[in-house]
Amino acid sequence: MSRMGDVLAGFHAAWEFESDSVLIRYERGLRTPKLLSALGERRIPLAAIGRVTLAPGKRGTVVLHAEPRPGADPLMEAAAGQLKEGCDPYRLVLPAERETLAEYYADELRSRLTGSEPADRFLVDAPEAPLSFKAYDGKASFDGRTVRFRWFWTGASSAKWKAGDQSFAVSELSGVEWRSPEVFEGHLRLLSGETTPVQADQDPATVVFGLGYGPVHESLPFAAAVLAAVRTRGPVAAVTASSPRRDPADIAERIRHLGELHRAGLVTDEEFSVKKAELLSEL
Repeated sequence: MSRMGDVLAGFHAAWEFESDSVLIRYERGLRTPKLLSALGERRIPLAAIGRVTLAPGKRGTVVLHAEPRPGADPLMEAAAGQLKEGCDPYRLVLPAERETLAEYYADELRSRLTGSEPADRFLVDAPEAPLSFKAYDGKASFDGRTVRFRWFWTGASSAKWKAGDQSFAVSELSGVEWRSPEVFEGHLRLLSGETTPVQADQDPATVVFGLGYGPVHESLPFAAAVLAAVRTRGPVAAVTASSPRRDPADIAERIRHLGELHRAGLVTDEEFSVKKAELLSEL
């Protein structure tokens, strides 16, 4: 850019222009879309940008939009076109009177772009692990190497309950399918080389969203982080049948919860004995 450190501030975000990247800092506030607040800030290499536009916005504004190259940003790849316009992290909304200044920076960016073809690797950093969120039927967590689904007794289907809590090493996965919680049948599905179509609420490799569960600002960064880890690890390794051993403290907590359900009459004697034996076998 013309001067390193130039800043263009708009509604909900400010762009700082550097020689080889744009540092975007998102505001934290009640009016800022929750996804942007959750992202905090992102450094976008100029090599990741395929196109820059400037267009009139709503109610006396203009919108500077830096469109990423396909395959350059794990967040946008995971979103797969499902983000609402106001949540697009590549849009900077400005008052209309700043159009001339915005056009100047748009031209500066355009002069630095190297191409719009799909990127062969992610060029923008994914949100950092550890990450977690609550879905309708379970809690999803990711430590950078392993994705874990811990089912909720009140929401998980019988198929997931019978399958038990799940752990997926990144090396077992081929991708992630994120369907926005703002549409019908929102979910996060982990894909592997052996994935076959299964209804989301019956699939142990899927957590289901719902009203208030799996919100975009929690589940999408999660999906992007997992997707980036999968792509970084390269080809999918063979899936092993054995499950990793769990933390004894987690097993003890599950058995305690199981006992509470048993005493409340929500689990039969047989179900209690079988599930307790399964949990103990994982120690």
